[in-house]
Amino acid sequence: MAFDDKVDNKAEEVGGKVKEGVGRATDDEKLEAEGKADQSSSKVKQAVENVKDAFKS
Repeated sequence: MAFDDKVDNKAEEVGGKVKEGVGRATDDEKLEAEGKADQSSSKVKQAVENVKDAFKS
């Protein structure tokens, strides 16, 4: 996994956590769901990159 990809994926995950927290604090279910979706998307991307890395080794 390229370092840039790792940083991008982690930034997306952190952004998702922030969105989820703000959504929960403001009782905005849509924003909270978007945050959870961002986190899930980031984790899937990280998993795919880890599989790619495993095959490169």
